[in-house]
Amino acid sequence: MTSIDLNADLGEGFGRWRLTDDERLLSVVTSANVACGFHAGDAATMRRVCELAAERGVRIGAQVSYRDLAGFGRRAMDVPPAELAAEVAYQIGALQVFARAAGSRVAYVKPHGALYNRVVHDEAQAGAVVDGVLLADAALPVLGLPGSRLLELAGKAGLPAVTEAFADRAYTDEGTLVPRGEEGAVLTDPEAVVVRSLGLARSGEVEARSGRRIEVRARSLCLHGDTPGAVDLARRVRERLAASGVRVEAFA
Repeated sequence: MTSIDLNADLGEGFGRWRLTDDERLLSVVTSANVACGFHAGDAATMRRVCELAAERGVRIGAQVSYRDLAGFGRRAMDVPPAELAAEVAYQIGALQVFARAAGSRVAYVKPHGALYNRVVHDEAQAGAVVDGVLLADAALPVLGLPGSRLLELAGKAGLPAVTEAFADRAYTDEGTLVPRGEEGAVLTDPEAVVVRSLGLARSGEVEARSGRRIEVRARSLCLHGDTPGAVDLARRVRERLAASGVRVEAFA
């Protein structure tokens, strides 16, 4: 039986403001990418999400970002590698405190937003993220785009490299994500997202924006928690995957 992990970005609020429906999403997903305070999230939010995830047996991942609360971590930034490595380790360490207090642990690391896209091709920034992960915990898996410099360098450093695909994002012919500022970058049709999820899980292929079929083999499938109707969409995807013989479970 084919299996795939289902992850979502959670804890993306700040103070009294909440963006994601963490409690309901944690009843559907198998892995939670928790914002660590640099693009969203704060101490109380991180603690709450870790406690909910631990109660439900959901794996906790550190979603690390450039320091960009105002831009939600989606603005391009140039951060010196040594500084970025320290900030990545800092974010992982902060989340680890709350994960352990909840009786769990940080089980993987995933970059967010502009940093996620930057480390697909930028060796210096990708190396800095890897250095930050090694500083925090030299055994942590790293989640990223197939073929990215991040996963290549993570593997060379001895970190488990876990490939990821996106159910609700458009792809280029090169297998990268269409920038959010371009039309059609985010899929909003629920049935289209479900069909794409099934294709990614069962055949490892997806239709690029051009109409071309490209290979995107992934162990984890992401649904964005800030998408309107995210909870119902995630539930629909999980139900259809199970009905099609795909086991939804956290990656090893």
